Amino acid sequence: MKAFLRFTVLLLALLMLSCHQPHEKNEPPVLWESYDEFQEIADQQSHELPRMQFKLIQSKLLDKNEVFRPLYNDVSAFSESRYLEIYPLIMEQDIPTIQLHISKGKFTYEELTLFFLKRIYKYELDPAFSLHTIIALNRNVLEQARARDKNKLENSHPIYGMPILLKDNINTRGINASAGAAILKESTAGKEAFLVTELEKKGALILGKVNLSEWAYYFCTGCPLGYSAVGGQTLNPYGRKVFETGGSSAGSGTSVAANYAVAAVGTETSGSIISPSSQNSVVGLKPTIGVISRSGLVPISHTLDTPGPMTKNVIDNAILLDAMAGKDTKDTITVVKRQSYLIARVNSGLKGKRLGVMKSLLKDSIYATTVKKLEKEGAILIEYNPPEISLDGFLSVLNLEMKADLPIYLAAYTTINDSIKTLSDVMAYNAKDSLIRMPYHQGVFDRIMIDSTSSEQLTEIRANLLKNGTAFFQQPMVEYKLDAILSINNYHSAAAAVGLHPCLTVPMGYKPSGEPISLTLIGSPFSEQSLLSMGYSIEKSLNARRIPEAYKD
Repeated sequence: MKAFLRFTVLLLALLMLSCHQPHEKNEPPVLWESYDEFQEIADQQSHELPRMQFKLIQSKLLDKNEVFRPLYNDVSAFSESRYLEIYPLIMEQDIPTIQLHISKGKFTYEELTLFFLKRIYKYELDPAFSLHTIIALNRNVLEQARARDKNKLENSHPIYGMPILLKDNINTRGINASAGAAILKESTAGKEAFLVTELEKKGALILGKVNLSEWAYYFCTGCPLGYSAVGGQTLNPYGRKVFETGGSSAGSGTSVAANYAVAAVGTETSGSIISPSSQNSVVGLKPTIGVISRSGLVPISHTLDTPGPMTKNVIDNAILLDAMAGKDTKDTITVVKRQSYLIARVNSGLKGKRLGVMKSLLKDSIYATTVKKLEKEGAILIEYNPPEISLDGFLSVLNLEMKADLPIYLAAYTTINDSIKTLSDVMAYNAKDSLIRMPYHQGVFDRIMIDSTSSEQLTEIRANLLKNGTAFFQQPMVEYKLDAILSINNYHSAAAAVGLHPCLTVPMGYKPSGEPISLTLIGSPFSEQSLLSMGYSIEKSLNARRIPEAYKD
């Protein structure tokens, strides 16, 4: 409870300052003050991973006081005793369990929201614990939660009343979608992503926005995962400044791991949901392109981009997926949701499930031990060597599609289109204050501008990538009649991306260093429900996820 004592001390200190310091009436409290991070950065230069040798940690653009002040009084009034009373009813519990407690009157949707806000304020306003993961909070969320309590009879979906965090490249009415970039910090036009509308229709509560690798990690080369000019450097709760956060959905992964919300939404082009989910010991699903709409998302590639759920367990993952999925006329690739993605909390087991095991991965002792455990649960393991494929031209797809897609997005979803119309305009803006706007430079943008691939060549590249990505998974799936292929973390995310195969990652354990590692199931296109069902059985078998030690209180 040391963290709570620090939080209580902080509140008392603020009260004392308000009583004894001369100030104007109603002067807002100072909740966060930037600190000298010189020594912290100097120490970081000895990290063995170059990407972890940070240039800065705190954002130079975001004033945390502006983020945290609007809800401060309500959070302060939520007592520690009440927090501790409902702690075991909420912490690490799945959505059906939480809904059951609310239906029995154990706590309200408002108290559920305050529980997570209390945790956010406690940790994110403490320099020793801040993950720098919260970019914005919905200042109306408590009012909305009270409305959910008042209208409980409207609860027709399990997501009703559940506080959800969104990656900050997803447009939300009333909260900017910055993609972590300085140019987009105050430029949202007040429109909303289709997936957000779907969540709100079903009664979900948008708690706020979380940090990410700037421009979804398609901006700088070799820069730290989870860094953005707006949010600063996201840190991993299992080892602040020790382990990478994964990216680009770094804030989505770290916030769920630290129990800042029931769940979060991430986005992926290639690995950006699976990587941070694996690095933060949470469940992440990269669905088949078309299951969830991309309209209202800051784009990289209309061929490969997709949102996806990031949760503490498989049951919640299915619930969040079901709440977001559906046909959107603005995103023509989306499909009509023909069935529910919800799965029963019944462990149907793995008996008879045929799971592909890549022989090269058996060198990893945790993976080898895990698949043997699944075999004891009744799974049939088929070891094989995957076909060799080429992913030549993969980056050209991203380069040319971002160059083409970004102007369309800027015109439709921002207020800056009179002066910032193209990627070149964004680059020129960044160059005017490079230390603040691009401390790790903009090497990826530079590469985009010199990519001379023609439209004819791009069409051929797309076709070859789809063929090769499909062959990489379908060849063994068909030959060995596999239900899924088992991988590690985001090792095969690029092939899954271009082959349009869904991926589900489930916590598998921890390395001797304490760094999380996950088992990733890869299935045929539109096999999400099957993956989730198998993932639930695997999750129950492994029971691997542990709360980050420093964030248990």
